[in-house]
Amino acid sequence: MADPPKTGSIVHVEFHVKEPKKVEKFYATVFGWKFQAVPGIDYSLFEAPSGPGGGVGGLQPGNWQPGVINYLSVPSVDEYQEKVKKAGGKILMPKADVMGQGWFAIFEDPSGTRMALWQQNPNAPRV
Repeated sequence: MADPPKTGSIVHVEFHVKEPKKVEKFYATVFGWKFQAVPGIDYSLFEAPSGPGGGVGGLQPGNWQPGVINYLSVPSVDEYQEKVKKAGGKILMPKADVMGQGWFAIFEDPSGTRMALWQQNPNAPRV
């Protein structure tokens, strides 16, 4: 098994868009990315040739703005939410479970850039 990512590493890149299928077709055509639908939700996963993989999802009314969010690996979302706040950032979406795979929280840094914290569930199978 590969070593876990170091704290602060980008581990997932997520596209939030109005028309996910158009975005998938674009990246498949230009870069050859392969997409796999996640059953039960409006979301697809992709693997890039190197670097982190990610996902493409439709906008969730009231929850997401269009754009890209990078997910940063942390050992504890709870701990790092506090670090973000103490350093002048804002938690936009507090810790939430991702289908047993792990936990995430969306934050905004002092410049207004949105990012996410990601804590892998050590008992979840790697996908």
